[in-house]
Amino acid sequence: MENQYCKVGSVSPIINGSKEISFLEYQYKSFMDKATSEKHSNSKLAEFFELKAAKIQKIIQTLTH
Repeated sequence: MENQYCKVGSVSPIINGSKEISFLEYQYKSFMDKATSEKHSNSKLAEFFELKAAKIQKIIQTLTH
């Protein structure tokens, strides 16, 4: 039996391209929408989504500068 390796959890680098930035902008908007919808019912979950959105926003700013 031969060893097999899989790439579970592997990360592909983001290249400064319009597709990647568009995808990150979509993710940012999605997390902000989720945060807004959870704001009144589950504040901890809303805070989590806001933190994820902030991290994505920093990545977008890094790529666009």
